[in-house]
Amino acid sequence: MIQCIQCKRPFLADDRIASMSGSIMGDECTDVYYLCPSCQVYTVASWRDNFTGVESMHLSGPVGKGQGEEAVAIIGRCTVPWDKKCRCEAHRLYFRDALD
Repeated sequence: MIQCIQCKRPFLADDRIASMSGSIMGDECTDVYYLCPSCQVYTVASWRDNFTGVESMHLSGPVGKGQGEEAVAIIGRCTVPWDKKCRCEAHRLYFRDALD
């Protein structure tokens, strides 16, 4: 269960705001943004799959509402944010041109 990094409130399905996947150096990287309705900050769950059988996840934040909304807006510009092979402007901007 993923919790708010600031207040430790467990996230519900509706708290998941956006996600984007990309391929960096052969690894699948997915960031998922959760907005806490209690403290109004974002927690980012970053998943990494390097295809060795071990997937890792770490939480970062708290991300302020303004910065989080900027990232969510970038993600919202892509019609297929889950496609790690997408190379649209939004993917390139979000991953800072580090995609394979």
